[in-house]
Amino acid sequence: MPPLRPWSPIPIADQGEPLNDLPPSLWRLEPHPYQALGAPYGAGASPFRLRRGAIERLEQAQERLQQLRPHMRLAIFDAWRPIAVQAFMVRQAFREACRARGLDPDAFGLAQQAVAAEVDRFWAPPSADPATPPPHSTGAAVDLTLAEACGRPLAMGGAIDAIGAISDPDHYAGAVPGSEAADWHQRRRLLAAVMEASGFVQHPKEWWHFSHGDQLWAWRRGEPRALYGAVAGADAG
Repeated sequence: MPPLRPWSPIPIADQGEPLNDLPPSLWRLEPHPYQALGAPYGAGASPFRLRRGAIERLEQAQERLQQLRPHMRLAIFDAWRPIAVQAFMVRQAFREACRARGLDPDAFGLAQQAVAAEVDRFWAPPSADPATPPPHSTGAAVDLTLAEACGRPLAMGGAIDAIGAISDPDHYAGAVPGSEAADWHQRRRLLAAVMEASGFVQHPKEWWHFSHGDQLWAWRRGEPRALYGAVAGADAG
């Protein structure tokens, strides 16, 4: 069993907010990458959903960004993720990481175990335990990036879901001023600034992952309890 996250022991007192579709004002990056892979969302289910409180804060972040950079907008990569999809994507990430290293993903050797441990640092276990829900299953977490006003994503120095040090929010903190890497760092910091000012917290290992109200949020803010637990698609508002 993968190790628990430091935020896993935090209790959850779900506020009962519905899972709502993102409004048209928030740009979606489509086609959705996990749906394109065949992830099992279920008939009519959309990944572009969040809890009402998270949506309100995401809209605030968009406003803050456009006050600072009128030529930019937020671009949503992924939001709500049912546990079945989390399990599918953990397997997918493992297999892709094995193939990238020239390993057989169906073998079970020390090299594959090392890959599994690396994947686990970035992908939450697909736990069905209501006390330890994956962040995206709560409707409180969102993966996003910055984009031009037309919706074209800006370079951030690493792809969303990349496994490795390149995904650390401060990976380019020591970049030479004026370099392309320095631009990537400034964009990562800008994204974090507008999201954090709107009530989100950032995942410590992923520049693109932010949440409001889940256990990760409670842990980073020192809150006594999380506001949102796992939510099923049938509970959408």
